Amino acid sequence: MEMSRSGFLPIFLLAFAALVSAQQGRPPLPPNPAPGGPVSSGAVSVQQDVPYGEAGGEKLLLDLYLPTDDVARPRPAIVLIHGGGWISFDKSTMKGMGNFLARSGFVAASVDYRLFHGNQNHWPAQLDDVQLAVRWLRANAGKYNIDAKHIGAFGHSAGAQLAALLGMEDTRDNSDAKLAKYSSKVQAVVDVSGPADFLIDHDPEGDAFLTAFFGGSYEKVPDVWRDASPTAHVAKSDVPFLIVHGTADQSVPIAQAQELYDKLKQAGVPVTLVKLDEGHMFEKPESRKQLALASLAFFDRYLVLNQ
Repeated sequence: MEMSRSGFLPIFLLAFAALVSAQQGRPPLPPNPAPGGPVSSGAVSVQQDVPYGEAGGEKLLLDLYLPTDDVARPRPAIVLIHGGGWISFDKSTMKGMGNFLARSGFVAASVDYRLFHGNQNHWPAQLDDVQLAVRWLRANAGKYNIDAKHIGAFGHSAGAQLAALLGMEDTRDNSDAKLAKYSSKVQAVVDVSGPADFLIDHDPEGDAFLTAFFGGSYEKVPDVWRDASPTAHVAKSDVPFLIVHGTADQSVPIAQAQELYDKLKQAGVPVTLVKLDEGHMFEKPESRKQLALASLAFFDRYLVLNQ
């Protein structure tokens, strides 16, 4: 979700910005492990392109970042969800975060999901895919030494919208009989620069994209627009949230983060809002470090200490 001065920017702008950031080789998080989190020696094993399902004729893949310590106790896991406006980017953009969390003792899974293009993969295909990834992790928890009861989600931008919904709603499409008994709801969410309410901040360009993405205008399919908005799903049963947003974000105004924070707090959900002097992409190294440390401390509190 991208916004102009008073509403949504053309969706390709964020994808382009993210692509430039990736091409510059700048990891989204610092390379060194921070104190806290599960015990780990810092060594990481990476398994790339692990299939976790198939949908719409596409094979769905994830990358696993695994601590190499021989620890008997299952580890909490974090699902990493990339941004790119639901039309661009892939799981490789979370490489820095995956390594960072694994060095800190978590299992991290960076997931691909179906991208919207042409007339294919309309919403909620993306939500179905990331929910499937969570359920797949739970089904394979024994294989990867994962604590299936303690899984978190971390997302940036469009990925943050998906991560937020993982902490609010359980499985939408439960047609896979092999995974039917596994929940897709996570136990903690880090929402970075995420859109939260598609019912506000309108402009013609943004509405045109969302009309295509959601399969109809708000006037024709209001339930779809509302169901895609995390603010519409706020309830006391939602999991703890850490919301991190830049005060100078010109793509997704910080008012969206503030609205989500206010509603979660009013509902009695444990929530923290961290405002950084940053834009959408968190360009400053000190901001990226602050984001990393805050995320690690949050997951440590809600996924490790609650084990």
